[in-house]
Amino acid sequence: MASAEEGGNTANQYIQHHLSNLQLDLSTMEVGGNISGFWVLNLDSLFFSVVLGVFFLAVFRMVAKKVTASEPGKLQTFVEMVHDFTDTQVRDIYHGNSTLIAPLAMTIFVWVFLMNFMDLIPVDALPAAAHAAGIDYLKVVPTTDLNITFGLSLSVFLLMIVYGIKAKGGMGFLKETLTHPFGKWLAPFNFVLFVVETVAKPVSLSLRLFGNLYAGELIFILIAVFTLGAGASLLAVPMFILQILLGLGWAIFHILVITLQAYIFGMLTIVYLSMVQDDH
Repeated sequence: MASAEEGGNTANQYIQHHLSNLQLDLSTMEVGGNISGFWVLNLDSLFFSVVLGVFFLAVFRMVAKKVTASEPGKLQTFVEMVHDFTDTQVRDIYHGNSTLIAPLAMTIFVWVFLMNFMDLIPVDALPAAAHAAGIDYLKVVPTTDLNITFGLSLSVFLLMIVYGIKAKGGMGFLKETLTHPFGKWLAPFNFVLFVVETVAKPVSLSLRLFGNLYAGELIFILIAVFTLGAGASLLAVPMFILQILLGLGWAIFHILVITLQAYIFGMLTIVYLSMVQDDH
């Protein structure tokens, strides 16, 4: 009984550790994990978000500078496929005239996909390397951090307001919030409905992306727990084989999840920006 309880505690500690961010408390300049408070930054989420964003921009810029029509390479062909795909989706969804929307859609799709793709890296690979370098906590999937997904969705929220005012003017936008859908005599009720509808969009965007990626990461961690503490017991080899098979199966399925979530986030952004410019 004691050994089972010890193994359970070890598994709980393992899971809790892998779900903890490397944090910086700006008020005390303390670095660690499981720090609570408003002035706390999740350093690992910010680091991987920025690195993946810079990687995306660098690769696409390199391809754009070396683009050729005669003999395109594999990387150029891939980038063109991504560009054509997002451009086609935007043409079908967006009804405005902004030249920013197609690049925005492609940026969101690729950036979110890259952040999601970090979930396919073995759960102990980068944390073990970080531990060897003296870093005790490391979460490598930025989209499993609610702060990151909310930050992305808040950007969408601000774009919705900006594009709505740009399309209808300040007074036109305000008039619509007060008169739709029940007319001017129910202006307070109309405004409440507008606030609820507008706020629900970025909230649902952030929670959907966070929830799906957090669940996926948790399943990878639970699979990794199979051989935790097995040591040299007779169960070590079959548990390891089972762990490999389950991990591979979930990784193959998860490729669909990370791609679909990136696509949904990008396309819903375009849908919301198109809706806010249309006349009701």
